[in-house]
Amino acid sequence: MTPCNPARILVVDDDRDNCRNLSDILTDLGYEVDDAYDGLSALELVRRRPYDIALLDLRIPGMDGLTLHREIKRQRAGTVSLLVTAYASPATAEEALAAGAWKVVAKPVDFPKLLALVDEALGQPLVLIVDDDHDLCANLWDLFRERGFRVCLAHDGREAAARAKETTFKVVLIDMRLPEGDGSTVYRAVREANPQARTILITGYRPELDRLIEGLIAEGADAVCYKPFDVPELIRKLEQLVGANREGAGEGPR
Repeated sequence: MTPCNPARILVVDDDRDNCRNLSDILTDLGYEVDDAYDGLSALELVRRRPYDIALLDLRIPGMDGLTLHREIKRQRAGTVSLLVTAYASPATAEEALAAGAWKVVAKPVDFPKLLALVDEALGQPLVLIVDDDHDLCANLWDLFRERGFRVCLAHDGREAAARAKETTFKVVLIDMRLPEGDGSTVYRAVREANPQARTILITGYRPELDRLIEGLIAEGADAVCYKPFDVPELIRKLEQLVGANREGAGEGPR
């Protein structure tokens, strides 16, 4: 399937022929592809721009593919990593999945199967979580990934605004207390950069922030969830807003 807005894919493999072959196939299908032959070069690309998907060979110079995945997750949590390896074992696969990699793909690559996985990953709705609590973000990342969402993270208003400018999100969750002020500034910056994104306001300070939250709901925020979260309710609201976003875009449910 050729994307309307080309998805960005990073291919990392020290076998240059394999790397170029896969890059050429993906480019011909309409994706925007960069390639790298070692871990450090790959990380430099990741620092410069976001990728939707990273296809990582397990054995590459500079660092192994699993270490590279962990670094990509730290810097660009919304990138879906697939490890591609001729050395797959149950232990390797278990370690990779525990670290947050999405799939482990065996070499020689079955291209139709790999392309189907790429298409499936790109169909996962993209969510941004804005919260300065790193542990909470990590927990929500795991929770949402288990339910088929791609999850980006931002820990302050400046980072959230940058993420919203470079990527289109389905839903954005915004903590109402951040290091540099309340979440209203972030909400407005996100709405300006991503006007189609649905928003969920989150807070553990209900009595203090109710009036501010009421004002943002009046401005167009979609929902509010209070900490500690009722997890089933949070998931229900997230899925509801993703569905509403798709219908509003004329995509229909997947």
